Amino acid sequence: MALLLVAAVCCAAPVSSAINAYVAMQNGLDEDGGIADGGTAADIPGPMLTAYKRAVQQVAKHVPKCRGMRWPILAGIAKVESNHAVGRTVSARGDIRPRIYGVLLNGSGAGGNTTVFPDTDGGRWDGTASGERAVGPFQFLPSTWDGVGKDASGDEVADPHNALDAALGAAVYLCGNGRDLTQRSQLKAAIFQYNRSGEYVANVLDWIDQYTAAAKDPDLGNVSGTVRTVIEAALSQRGVPYSWGGGNASGPSRGLCCSPSGKSGANTKGFDCSGLTTYAYAKAGIRLPRTAAAQAGVGRRIPASLGTGALKPGDLVFYAYAPGRDSTIYHVGIYVGRGQMINAARPGTVVRLDAVSAMSGYAGGARLL
Repeated sequence: MALLLVAAVCCAAPVSSAINAYVAMQNGLDEDGGIADGGTAADIPGPMLTAYKRAVQQVAKHVPKCRGMRWPILAGIAKVESNHAVGRTVSARGDIRPRIYGVLLNGSGAGGNTTVFPDTDGGRWDGTASGERAVGPFQFLPSTWDGVGKDASGDEVADPHNALDAALGAAVYLCGNGRDLTQRSQLKAAIFQYNRSGEYVANVLDWIDQYTAAAKDPDLGNVSGTVRTVIEAALSQRGVPYSWGGGNASGPSRGLCCSPSGKSGANTKGFDCSGLTTYAYAKAGIRLPRTAAAQAGVGRRIPASLGTGALKPGDLVFYAYAPGRDSTIYHVGIYVGRGQMINAARPGTVVRLDAVSAMSGYAGGARLL
């Protein structure tokens, strides 16, 4: 019975590189590379997003030669370090309560620490004089904070438990002596300095790429006709919750129980991945089969071997557990151009723009228009 249910809907399981956050779109970018005032990244509490954007504006005062600092860079770090302080209260001045503490770095192995870090702050920031522990939404060691901490809130105290101060301190730290963060190699070096782990760097880069893609509206200037109809129909559903088994040609609907991770869509009105594509294409008068794997059999198939550069706006984009075997396709999105797709990713997210690389196992596309 469980196998039949998995076959009934798409997006069968989350993948490691998929963004967990959901993003409500805005009208454009402001001049400093952040989100325009009309928009927000919906998984980031408002005061935290404000802190990231303000840090981008202020960092040049402290590191004049730094280039390319953007709010998605800071958001990527903070997502991995503290999930944007979600669950805490962040005041208008940026103070975070309760404070965020990492494990005591005493070499015990708890939380993965195997090295002893002696106390350097007398417990001022980390609440204990018996050793060091990382603090705040960007998880600075007190000794590191002592060198990069800046006051961005105007209270004349550089406090790692203040979102505004912490974000600016992180920006200063990542900028180093004046990195050009528009260069991928220098961005990687900055993240590696933050945490000397290749896995960590890859994880943060995934989040940066997702936030960057999500912060941009697609350019539909050269898209017209039925392709535009399909894309605009899908874009109109941004912010609608993911619902396992949800969605049809008429719009969002309550889904089914349960996904392989145990998430039920029965109480959520929304879309899963193939429900969204079914809806969008119905607006252009095209009826699609319900599952992602079945949708791969419609239209002209675009082999994965041609790469994502072969995709055109309006194409279906597929992902499989075993690329090359369409029977293992588990996910579908709608390509909008410039490496982006409209995506109903998985339980806990909403319909959003994602990079095509947001899901693993790229399995090519299909062109129906």
